[in-house]
Amino acid sequence: MINLKDSENNPLLSIEEIKAQIIEIMLAAVDNPSNAVEWALAEMIYQPDILYQACKELDEVVGKDRLVDESDLSKLNYVKACVKEAIRLYPTRPLNLPHMSTKDIIVGGYFIPKDSEVKLVDHELCMMSFSAGRRVCPGVVLGSTMTTILLARLIQGFRWIIAPNGLHKVNLAESEDLLMAKPLIAQAVPRLEPRVYHKLM
Repeated sequence: MINLKDSENNPLLSIEEIKAQIIEIMLAAVDNPSNAVEWALAEMIYQPDILYQACKELDEVVGKDRLVDESDLSKLNYVKACVKEAIRLYPTRPLNLPHMSTKDIIVGGYFIPKDSEVKLVDHELCMMSFSAGRRVCPGVVLGSTMTTILLARLIQGFRWIIAPNGLHKVNLAESEDLLMAKPLIAQAVPRLEPRVYHKLM
């Protein structure tokens, strides 16, 4: 991003814009996959037949002698569908963002008073994070790959159960920040041979 220049050899992005992009990528790379996997796993534990089908697909495609890897993803249609459904049911970002500023704020040196309608019209816009069309999020493929691998390894590697004493139940309530209102508490029981897990270390 530092090397991006316009026709007059001026930087296309300021240092502040580059920092903002890097922070956005870092936060998205950590938060979004882990949140999507937590929701997917909660739904699968809540509906054990879905978890069973995902385990069955992983056993048939990958087996139990090695861990799932990126080369397996093209054959894991059910697991990929589970990830997509979790993201559809529980998006990590609100879909209907406010069209007005919710408080007085200064953005890029400009004062924007509360309740101002904000429109972005720039026909030469060079970068727009998490958008659509030609300017779609550049991390969408990486993010979905990371999410699918993480969920697939958790499903393949462990049998997931809720505490038998009934103290913990799957709670699919959503908080205001679109996360689970209460964390998913489940017991992970290894379902592969110990030697398979040692390959991770």
